[in-house]
Amino acid sequence: MRWLNVVCWLTFALTVPALAQNNPADNTELVRQKLRADKKLLVAENMKMTDTEANAFWPVYDAFQADLAKLSDRAIKLVEYYAANSSKMTDSAATRMTDEYLALERDRAALLQTYRQQFSAALPPLKVARYYQIENKIRAIVNWELAKGIPVM
Repeated sequence: MRWLNVVCWLTFALTVPALAQNNPADNTELVRQKLRADKKLLVAENMKMTDTEANAFWPVYDAFQADLAKLSDRAIKLVEYYAANSSKMTDSAATRMTDEYLALERDRAALLQTYRQQFSAALPPLKVARYYQIENKIRAIVNWELAKGIPVM
């Protein structure tokens, strides 16, 4: 049930930037805070860490999530760019989007590789793999939900 809750929030969070344009109170940050809290709880429930592991893991997790958020911001901008240009898509716009998509994927892989060393310093290999598996599952579900709402060029 917790997975479903996090996925719902993740999916909703991807649509909030468009909604926030109409709301001066800017609900985006509130949604992101809720999302981060739910995701953190989901990770905690599934990692089965000792107190020592948890004390070493959470600071690395928080830094990693902050860096992932930067990539998410770029991905949202890419989706917004597509939405703004989809009816008048040009070759140059399509090339720009493809380049940014590939850069995002490269940067995400590099980020995972960079943090692997830090997570490995905090956790045994099995738990590092488990954490990466949890991240991957969440990303796959979010990408699926996002992809359902984005028409093919």
